[in-house]
Amino acid sequence: MSVTAHAQEMHHVEEISPARRLYMNRLGLWLFIISESFLFGGILVARFYLWGTTRPHLDQALGMSVTILLLASSFFANRAEIAIKHDDRKTFLQSILITITLGLLFLVGVVGMEWRTAPVTPMMDGEFNVYGAVLFFMTGMHAFHVLTGVILLAIVARLGAKGHYGPTNFWGVEGAVVYWHFVDVVWVFFYPALYLMGTAVGPVH
Repeated sequence: MSVTAHAQEMHHVEEISPARRLYMNRLGLWLFIISESFLFGGILVARFYLWGTTRPHLDQALGMSVTILLLASSFFANRAEIAIKHDDRKTFLQSILITITLGLLFLVGVVGMEWRTAPVTPMMDGEFNVYGAVLFFMTGMHAFHVLTGVILLAIVARLGAKGHYGPTNFWGVEGAVVYWHFVDVVWVFFYPALYLMGTAVGPVH
C-alpha cells in the first residue's frame, strides 16, 4: 500500500462519526451475544436430552445463594453504567468493584464449593457418568464466561479510575455491562435446569 493510499484510508477511518462508531460497536457486540446464545442453547438442549426428566441431588441452598449473588451483581453493574453516564465516578467505581466481588463469590460458590460437594463427577468408579459430565460442563462453561466478565470489568474499572470514561465516552463500560447481563441471563436458564427441574435421583452410576 502506497503512502498516499494509506493516508486516504486513515482519513476515511477518521471520518466515521462517534454516533456511527457507537452503532457499529453495539451491533458487533449483539452479533457476538447472538452467537453465544446458540452455544448455550445447545448446551441446554443437551441437558434435557441426556438427563431427561431427572437431575442429580444438588445443594439447593448453594444453588439459590450463587443465583442471588449473580442477580445482585447485575444491579450494581447497571448502577455503574448509569453513574458513569452522569459523570458520577465515585458511584461508578464502587458499583463496578461490588460487581466484580459478587462475580468472584459466584465462582467460589460454583467451582470452589459445588464441584467439591456435588454427589456426581464426570467419572465415577472408573466409568463415564452422564450426570456429572453435564453438571460440570454446564457450570464450567458458564463459570468461564463469568471469569472473562470479571476480567473485562476489572479492566474497565482500572481505566475508569484513570478517568478514561465519562458522559460522552462510555462505550467500554456499556459493552462490559451488557456482556455481564448476558452471562447473568444465561444462568437464569441454567439454574432451574440444574437445580429445580426434574426428579432428583442419584448419585447415579
